[in-house]
Amino acid sequence: MINDILKDASGRMKKSVEALESEFSRMRTGRAHPSLLEHLKVDYYGSDTPLGQVANINTEDARTLTVTPWEPGMVAEVEKAIINSDLGLNPNTAGTVIRVPVPPMTEERRKEMVRLVKGEAENARVAVRNIRRDANNDLKTLEKEKEISKDELRKGEEDVQKATDNAIAEVDGVLQKKEEELMEV
Repeated sequence: MINDILKDASGRMKKSVEALESEFSRMRTGRAHPSLLEHLKVDYYGSDTPLGQVANINTEDARTLTVTPWEPGMVAEVEKAIINSDLGLNPNTAGTVIRVPVPPMTEERRKEMVRLVKGEAENARVAVRNIRRDANNDLKTLEKEKEISKDELRKGEEDVQKATDNAIAEVDGVLQKKEEELMEV
């Protein structure tokens, strides 16, 4: 019973860290990376579809992405989606290949991105702490219903706290790595 609660809480905490990593992969660092464009939505025959599902996205060099739609008729739609995104990118179309130069980031923009990254990390920490609260409430409910003793409750809360500390340490590690990546010129 306690192990189930702990396993569920640990799994949810791990998902919070993974969601943070996924969010960070979309944040621009000045280097060209396919994940920068994958989440953009393209109007694909009337439905919004992620760009990664209608085109092949590759890195040509450190500062250029190439996007090759699988259908030649989608070139204009893909180009429009890139232009309308909030990434500030200007694609160049050559036939069926779209080249997207990624401009270097200014110092001011880097600092702004670090601020955004810290905010995202704090949201992940809050999510982890909320999971801890839910797990502790579940343990207290079991203790009230006399399904576990006070000692088992205390041990369970300690285990949940250890899992929380580990998840927050992972969040801090991911944050530090992304900050270094953003400030790298």
